[in-house]
Amino acid sequence: MPNPPCPACTLEDVLSHSAHWECATCGHEWPKEAAPEVARVVKDAHGNVLVNGDSVVLIKDLKLRGGSGVLKGGTKAKNIRLVDGDHEIDCKVDGVAMALKACFVKKA
Repeated sequence: MPNPPCPACTLEDVLSHSAHWECATCGHEWPKEAAPEVARVVKDAHGNVLVNGDSVVLIKDLKLRGGSGVLKGGTKAKNIRLVDGDHEIDCKVDGVAMALKACFVKKA
């Protein structure tokens, strides 16, 4: 991102500091605006928006990693929690903590 012009003198001879901008010509200082955080939107397999506390249902059988177990399609997970990362959903299925991808669930 290029340096913005000085709001006091409109010249573009601006120095960038860690928390503020400084005009090298007139000495005016002003704070850097933090980029607005974009709310992360997580959608299920059908395009419905998921939020913390929703209940979801698996749309297909999923093999469990590191074992021979399988989560059957139609299994319900209540009170989900959305997290950052590859597996967007943290939940408990039959009392066992799981991390699921949103593309394998639908909103209940």
